[in-house]
Amino acid sequence: MTRSQKVTLLQCVESYFADHLRRVRGASQHTTRTYAQALRLFFVFLADRLRRPIGGLGLDDIQADAVLAFLDHIEGTRHNTPSTRNCRRAAIRGFAAHLLRHDITRAAQYERVLAIPPKKARARPVTYWEPQVVAAILGEPDRATATGARDHALLLFLYNTGARVSEALSVRRRDLLLSRPYQVRLHGKGSKDRICPLWADTAAALSRLMPCQGAEDDYIFLNRRDRPLTRDGVAYLLEKYALQASRRHPVLRRSRVSPHVLRHSCAVALLQAGVDVTVIRDYLGHASIATTSRYVTSNLQMKRDVLEVFWKKAGLVRSGGAPWRPKPDLLRFLSTL
Repeated sequence: MTRSQKVTLLQCVESYFADHLRRVRGASQHTTRTYAQALRLFFVFLADRLRRPIGGLGLDDIQADAVLAFLDHIEGTRHNTPSTRNCRRAAIRGFAAHLLRHDITRAAQYERVLAIPPKKARARPVTYWEPQVVAAILGEPDRATATGARDHALLLFLYNTGARVSEALSVRRRDLLLSRPYQVRLHGKGSKDRICPLWADTAAALSRLMPCQGAEDDYIFLNRRDRPLTRDGVAYLLEKYALQASRRHPVLRRSRVSPHVLRHSCAVALLQAGVDVTVIRDYLGHASIATTSRYVTSNLQMKRDVLEVFWKKAGLVRSGGAPWRPKPDLLRFLSTL
């Protein structure tokens, strides 16, 4: 019996998540959960397609035509967007690459799965808020209460650092330096750490959340049960304060509201301040400069400034001469006609 015959689909799935994603790639919990959801949907679809229980699926069933049928299913039947389709494809593709490393006898089968191209998706402009809109949201929490102080510190921290929600929620006491120079160590994707400076106001807001006594491993952003806040909890808080701020800033009623918009808003504010794109890349923890460059194409204020410079450079600026006014003789002549 060959080695490939001894390996089951379940064993490959377990080794993919436990060994490859977590230990080798250092994938975040969010990435692991997203990939697990994609594979779960694929296996459910595959079992239904083959009229077989999920426990009866094997490595021979991971075929390119089945993957293509699944991708068409989630887009056509489940009405997922092309972007979501591509995310599901990426998860299956990663699993196929893992299978290729451990089951060389089915190499051609897995290669056909890996060859499935992504679907072109419409590139939408990045959603972000101007600083005055963010300031309005930050002004909504009641800082006189413990909950309001926590909410204000959390939202200010997200805007100051441009951190992903997972990065902010994983911050512990040992990661903060709340004396000069104020800074925080963020644990990003792929087990990549980075240091971000903090405003004095952010450091002060965080200091109010931390009791004098506490362990270095204690999380900073906690719920009322002294448990770490969740991603859904942060999204709920932001939506609540954005709704309140929308009374003064109607743009929030038409805008997508999510914690990631604060990350985009931080990036655009840095760009408007003249910070180099490569510095912003490191500030946000992007793996590629191409990811950061999309903020340039989405920044309306920079486009307006460029258009104004172009208008003047083109020589189309109106002259400052006196406006034309008809002379009395001309008016008298016209009245005789």
